[in-house]
Amino acid sequence: MTSAHPPADLRQRFIDDYLLYLMARASHVVSDEFHEQLRRRRISVPVWRVLASLVGSPGETVTGLAEVCLLQQPTMTKLLDRMVRDGLVKRTQDSRDRRVVRVGLTPRGDAVVEELIALARRHEAEVLARHPEAEALAIKNLLRAILRRHAKPRRSATNGG
Repeated sequence: MTSAHPPADLRQRFIDDYLLYLMARASHVVSDEFHEQLRRRRISVPVWRVLASLVGSPGETVTGLAEVCLLQQPTMTKLLDRMVRDGLVKRTQDSRDRRVVRVGLTPRGDAVVEELIALARRHEAEVLARHPEAEALAIKNLLRAILRRHAKPRRSATNGG
């Protein structure tokens, strides 16, 4: 009688060809290298994510930051309280809608993140140098397309965004 499945030693594990696992694992492996550099500078990953998210931004809402920084909103609020106390970010009312609070970098936050961005760019270049240029470009384009096509509609400022 023939088995429907190949012998165990010839079978591929499900996760070895599962997109979500591959994306998460690749991110984890590569991020660990960079996160070690952050730890040496006594910068937490969530603080780095907030600072990096604010570079080039006129200001983000707490909800928006929580989403892009992969944190729950209550956790983000507590983190921002600490970052305000540390002089890295400031909260201001939105000029168009006074009910909306925007978070932006302070001059100190700008100085801190400038060094971290240089570090991140060096790390990214090292990671991408391990791969053919076409692959590096293709993976970035694919990830951007996935994010674009699977993005949740952004909430407007008037309904909690």
